[in-house]
Amino acid sequence: MKFRKLLLVLAIFALVFTACGKKESQESKENSETASTEATKNVKIGILQFAQHGSLDNCRTGFIKGLADNGFVEGENLTIDYQNAEADMGITSQIANSFVANKYDMIVAIATPAAMSAYNAANGTDIPVIYTAISDPVAAQLANEDGSSVGNITGTSDKLPIDAQLKMIREVLPDAKKIGVLYTTSEANSISMIETYKELAPKYDFELVTESVTTTADIPLATDSILSKVDALTNLTDNTVVNSLPTIMDKAKAKNIPIFGSEIEQVKIGCLASEGIEYVSLGEQTGAMAAKVLKGEAKAQDMPFELISNSSLYLNKEVAKELGIEFSDSLINRASEVFETIEEPKQK
Repeated sequence: MKFRKLLLVLAIFALVFTACGKKESQESKENSETASTEATKNVKIGILQFAQHGSLDNCRTGFIKGLADNGFVEGENLTIDYQNAEADMGITSQIANSFVANKYDMIVAIATPAAMSAYNAANGTDIPVIYTAISDPVAAQLANEDGSSVGNITGTSDKLPIDAQLKMIREVLPDAKKIGVLYTTSEANSISMIETYKELAPKYDFELVTESVTTTADIPLATDSILSKVDALTNLTDNTVVNSLPTIMDKAKAKNIPIFGSEIEQVKIGCLASEGIEYVSLGEQTGAMAAKVLKGEAKAQDMPFELISNSSLYLNKEVAKELGIEFSDSLINRASEVFETIEEPKQK
């Protein structure tokens, strides 16, 4: 009898112990889920875009989609303060400083000047900076030579496939001798790209002609000057230049000189062709990186910047027709997209 009572007591203890264990496990799971939910609540980020043009707009669109794909949806658990500096360095710095003063959870910088201003403003705080559309993060002193970050900042680079661009230009214009590039002296990304063009242009029997500007006001005269010296213009990701692309295209059209763009939007509005990157995809890639930081899965300072590996060819047949140029079958067959008309540039 005593033995049976002992077994009954032990059985009761076992049941109580098991029930307690399940309760603790459930509480632990619920606490974990609550913590996870709390981590994605009320995230506030500031997006600083240096200028308004198609490629940077596409970056922003892709970035927001990349965040949404990874659990951060605007209006649900994400608040976005979007500011455009309209290619003004003073305004760029003011916006960056305001984001820091507002203590946002993250600053997203689109284009090199925006990234440099954001990093300087956030330096010394715990606010991470995620950038995109930076041609050369190393030249901009936002990354080390090995790709690692210089601080609490990381993102994606839109480094152009310049070799592929030059090869394509040579195929389209077999008799061209001089190609021109307009660039802004204050943009580190442009200085870096110019050096690459200088190195690679002779490989395709091109003589490179450059013309520098310091502000948007310099564009008309600089464009007139360079168009008098070249057979074609090729466009970088220089934000000041791209911001004035409609003006440049009007002047080039009057002289029957083709312009080669750096991405799809520029080809849509009147550039002849482009061997470049797709900016919505670049933005999505950046959004996925930002989500990791917001979730606490990684720190910006520990994430090397990333590149988009594949280039895409875009052609505009209407522009080619106006210039008296015919694309080869090989170009048309490998193009990601061929446009039959010229779109009006979006109003700013």
